[in-house]
Amino acid sequence: MTVKDELARLGSREDHAQGLLLVGLFKLTKFVFFAAVGVGALHLIHKNLGDEVLRLTEALRLGPESHVASFLMDKADLIDHHQLRQASLFAFLYSALCLIEGIGLMMRRVWAEYFTVTLTVLGLPWEAFELVKRASWLKVGVMAVNVVVLLYLLWVLKRKREFEGQVNVAGQANLRG
Repeated sequence: MTVKDELARLGSREDHAQGLLLVGLFKLTKFVFFAAVGVGALHLIHKNLGDEVLRLTEALRLGPESHVASFLMDKADLIDHHQLRQASLFAFLYSALCLIEGIGLMMRRVWAEYFTVTLTVLGLPWEAFELVKRASWLKVGVMAVNVVVLLYLLWVLKRKREFEGQVNVAGQANLRG
């Protein structure tokens, strides 16, 4: 077996396939979540948000005088129809990006790895700003997951590049000898 054959055998192993599948499923889960947020925002456009919050607090068996109900009612009064349309638009756009990432990663496309790395890097400053502005365990968790995904994809891309370099060197050596 030649060096080139050995490198091809090692490179054909799909060590990262399960990781890419997991990241792809994570992105598809985000697609479903943000698409649902978009639909929910559209659904609320021509409704009285105060009434909807009241129904929600009743369904959750929270008293209308509870702290949570008061907080939600106060926030609902600040949201208008234009903001709901904007939220819906952004949720649908982000869900479309997650769908593209998820399908591309599950199909093991290199462009999807670069696309996901790029989008994740672009989103980290905003996440850091939000974390500094008002820290919460949820924000820390979201940022940690995104950093782990980013580091994993960078590692996968680095391994692919190293492998391609080894194959090129072995191929040139076989041509010479």
